[in-house]
Amino acid sequence: MTETPMSGSVRAAVVQMVSGLEVAANLADARALIDSAVDQGAKLVVLPENFAFLGRHQRDALGVAEAPGDGPIQAFLAETAQRHGITLVGGSVALQGDDSDRVRAASLVFGPNGECLARYDKRHLFDVSLPGGETYRESSTYAPGDAVVVASTPAGALGLSICYDLRFPEHYRALVDAGATILLAPSAFTATTGAAHWSVLVRARAIENGCYILAPDQGGLHANDRMTHGESLIVDPWGACVANAGIGSGAGVVVADLDMAHQQAIRERLPALSHRRG
Repeated sequence: MTETPMSGSVRAAVVQMVSGLEVAANLADARALIDSAVDQGAKLVVLPENFAFLGRHQRDALGVAEAPGDGPIQAFLAETAQRHGITLVGGSVALQGDDSDRVRAASLVFGPNGECLARYDKRHLFDVSLPGGETYRESSTYAPGDAVVVASTPAGALGLSICYDLRFPEHYRALVDAGATILLAPSAFTATTGAAHWSVLVRARAIENGCYILAPDQGGLHANDRMTHGESLIVDPWGACVANAGIGSGAGVVVADLDMAHQQAIRERLPALSHRRG
């Protein structure tokens, strides 16, 4: 698989959605947003976490979980990537696994020929109690992954993560050590945590690794009365936000050129990655 050289560039898009209860409707919305990204020249398009389904209850995900390699959500990703000749990332898809009572939250990368190039299963699960009584227990529905995954694609070496992974910097350092040149963080950040931490975490992961990071987020009020933060971002290796969908702004697409020569120059001027000890 040919990757974008460090001296080249790639136009990338992050897609912000307000996903709901109907898979078909969500896929129709995603299709229109991807079409818009492609019309703007994007060759790498990243969808948010839970792009195809966000139910009233967390365990509703079991009802739409697909077998690996089979099902309408995966078929949509394959067909859309091939139709446009792009690298397309399904932020997270519920996939069946060995545990009949839990599924995997899998980020799937499809290449321009419609082939699934990589799968990453979310490693860090969101089991938290937030101010105001807001509680989440992802581990009751999802089984954690155990592998760090870098996808070799025509758009570059993509380091994969999902949402809550953003709070674990060691995950991203492992991705860079494994050769990642672009980091991805598709998310469904809550309004509460997003307002406090979203942009800080995304920018920090970009700065400390000298990488572009693409962070599409859910952004709006969902059928379960949950509000997600929005503010989908593309951040450069210096920590500058080069594309921002705005806070809680509903569905949309933002596009930016990832200049890999710029990234390499920052790494050479500030070679923190080579200064690590221990």
